[in-house]
Amino acid sequence: MLLVLGRRVSLSFVKRVIPQDPVLLSKPILQNFRTIQFRVIHSSTVFAIATRQNTDTMPERRPFVRLPTDVYPVNYGLCLKPDLIDFTFEGKLEAIVEVNLATNQIVMNCADIDIITASFVPEGGEEINATGFNYQNEDEKVTLSFPSALQKGSGTLKIDFVGELNDKMKGFYRSKYATPAGEIRYAAVTQFEATDARRAFPCWDEPAIKATFDISLIVPKDRVALSNMNVIDRKPHPEDDSLLEVKFATTPIMSTYLVAFVIGEYDFVEGQSSDGVTVRVYTPTGKAEQGKFALEVAVKTLPFYNDYFNVPYPLPKIDLIAIADFAAGAMENWGLVTYRETALLIDPKNSCSSSRQWVALVVGHELAHQWFGNLVTMEWWTHLWLNEGFASWIEYLCVDHCFPDYDIWTQFVSADYTRALDLDALDNSHPIEVNVGHPSEVDEIFDAISYSKGASVIRMLHNYIGDEDFRKGMHSYLLKFQHKNAATEDLWDCLEQASGKPIALVMSSWTKQMGFPIIVVDQEQQGDDRILKISQKKFCASGPHNGEDCPNWMVPISICTGEDPGCTKLKVLLDSPETTITINNVSPDQWVKINPGTVGFYRIQYSSAMLESLLPGIRDLTLLPVDRLGLQNDLFSLSRAGMISTVEVLKLMEAFVNEPNYTVWSDLSCNLGVLSSLLSHTDFHEEIQEFIRDLFTPIGLKLGWECKQGEGHLDALLRGLVLGKLGKAGHKPTLEEARRRFKDHVEGKQILSADLRSPVYLTVLKHGDSATLDTMLKLHKQADMQEEKNRIERVLGAISAPDLIQKVLTFALSEDVRPQDTVSVIGGVAGSSKHGRKAAWKFVKDNWEELHNRYQGGFLISRLIKVKAPGHCIQCISKVSRPLDFFHILLHYSLILKWIK
Repeated sequence: MLLVLGRRVSLSFVKRVIPQDPVLLSKPILQNFRTIQFRVIHSSTVFAIATRQNTDTMPERRPFVRLPTDVYPVNYGLCLKPDLIDFTFEGKLEAIVEVNLATNQIVMNCADIDIITASFVPEGGEEINATGFNYQNEDEKVTLSFPSALQKGSGTLKIDFVGELNDKMKGFYRSKYATPAGEIRYAAVTQFEATDARRAFPCWDEPAIKATFDISLIVPKDRVALSNMNVIDRKPHPEDDSLLEVKFATTPIMSTYLVAFVIGEYDFVEGQSSDGVTVRVYTPTGKAEQGKFALEVAVKTLPFYNDYFNVPYPLPKIDLIAIADFAAGAMENWGLVTYRETALLIDPKNSCSSSRQWVALVVGHELAHQWFGNLVTMEWWTHLWLNEGFASWIEYLCVDHCFPDYDIWTQFVSADYTRALDLDALDNSHPIEVNVGHPSEVDEIFDAISYSKGASVIRMLHNYIGDEDFRKGMHSYLLKFQHKNAATEDLWDCLEQASGKPIALVMSSWTKQMGFPIIVVDQEQQGDDRILKISQKKFCASGPHNGEDCPNWMVPISICTGEDPGCTKLKVLLDSPETTITINNVSPDQWVKINPGTVGFYRIQYSSAMLESLLPGIRDLTLLPVDRLGLQNDLFSLSRAGMISTVEVLKLMEAFVNEPNYTVWSDLSCNLGVLSSLLSHTDFHEEIQEFIRDLFTPIGLKLGWECKQGEGHLDALLRGLVLGKLGKAGHKPTLEEARRRFKDHVEGKQILSADLRSPVYLTVLKHGDSATLDTMLKLHKQADMQEEKNRIERVLGAISAPDLIQKVLTFALSEDVRPQDTVSVIGGVAGSSKHGRKAAWKFVKDNWEELHNRYQGGFLISRLIKVKAPGHCIQCISKVSRPLDFFHILLHYSLILKWIK
């Protein structure tokens, strides 16, 4: 499953605030700067908070016992009949089960379902009716009691039941959509991961309890019915000629959370992969054209994974379908992958470049799960990180194969790698691998540590092993455990056998303890050799780790030199606190860089001399973009932690004067935004805006507003980034042009290109009034495409007036905003300004009952809290024990100005 985690908040919405004139700062303020501690609370926002001992007592975890193993399923024969008018469904289950141990009761998972009758038919015996159903609602279980013991052997469990097509976007639920004529109708769809199959039918809802499934659906004859497998029979229902009974082929053995069914109105486009698999993309009626891009990606992706894993895709078909109301980004149900509309549909004329890239990544992510997660499944939710971390890594490998012009691995470093470093440096981080007891804890670990850090350490592992041995190990793992369950250690064993390297020992240091090291490097020239002194210690966002129990990691270290920046000259495994390395034949004038490709999951602190030697490689672009990005990101992070002077950061910034790369600009801009937002509530607002205008004007002038011949995907992304920054900062020429283009767009004279809409919408809203907001809401109502609605929803929070902010928050809970998108609207307000954060937090508190009822404790409610709560807790200046030297920004403003000019 792919969550909409906001991998990196769009730079259009990050405030950048840096004072221009140091003489404007009073002495008391400078004194306060010396005592600020800056800590990242969320990936997109930085807050200054008081250091305090965490003495809060964690609530005790609920006791949890997994299902007994005396009875387990072999095959589920399941027939469901949804009512799309009354939002209920009827179900019949005939499950072939094996009784391992004589028992007079069967314990299953069951939630929000009423069992009508239940019986057990032993093989060759007489039917035994259940005498009682004991629901344990808190544990989402039901115990079926029988008058006598069920004897060891095979039998059939029969259950008739009814349930509700809920509106909570989990289990078997209803999804609202409008027909092309504007009529409101409902589809019946599913979302079972992690533990919601039990809301559709009584089952053994644990990933290790696998079985096959024979699914039948009784549906209106004018509706499309889909499930994991292909249709093998379709016939009129004997009791109602307006209904059809649709029967699907038997599935492979699989976990309950991967079962899926959809009943609704859809069009589709179809293709076939080079290895003979039928691929369909289902779209809302009348929008089949918007499924063609995802189809193109899927048809390329299946053969890529077939070849990479050297294991064929085991099903005859795969369907990708856009669901109107969908909480996650997408879900990897075997053979029937469900998506948010914005994660699957691309309009050739109205979709922007970033949306195309997002769709490619999400399709790559979910199709990877067809092998890694579906064919081989985690034994328990403790190993969820491996499922998601692996898919979050290989989706980039896939997109790089399909679209090499995206420079996607550089974007990975900005979107996932650095985000994971920021979050994992916090005191309240957690290890990648978390022991999960009660399934209610699963939603807590669907986070950026599981996804982004998981992906980053898999990427590091792949680099450490080498692609050939990594693929051999993966092939061995998939063959050994296909149609079975596995734990993290099983993969390490296979990779260790393939590579001959101590994989389990290395990886346990990265998965079983939170955090990561900072690698401290100094050098000495001895003749033609370069001697490097390397040490590791835990990196903390709050400053150096000074505890007695300093953890160590087994760190794969790669080294390159200025002679060939793209080639690794030496690889070592740092398995101790410090070591000395000799690199032969390195002349005194050559620079040496650690971690080429920014692959190792750690920060680096160079000596001043080493850092100085790397600056020419940034200026003349000799260093690869991913390494230029990594260098500045490390320095910003060290500066925020108070470990180096900000002067060193500013000297590095000066070297980026010729920077052409979108991702480097994006990350540099993001880091500057983090620094400047710390000062956003001071008296230097206009000076700050001037700094931003000066910073972005040269690249803005170079890019202009119109796409030029020969430009590609990354140029479009960079133009949107730069124009959004200039417009938000009040750059007059950009503001005037944005208003002109917006007026022409609204009046239908000249429709804005998709790549310009976000920066233009942001600019006019930031400097707009109630009429601007009304116009934007009108555009939202008129939009036929969910991508356009979401584009508008994300920028509404930029409006400045308090009464208009309140209007946006009210809009967030209106019928015009899909339930899964309410969080984004409120988040846009919370991220816009100090007043916006306070207003959003009050709004969440005032409407908590409605929000909680809407999301019912799922991951959307936790995302809502993560996005909003920290803003309420902001303390811009707090006294703490150790100083930070951010005031050096002010003292060295001339250096910044020199770089800009």
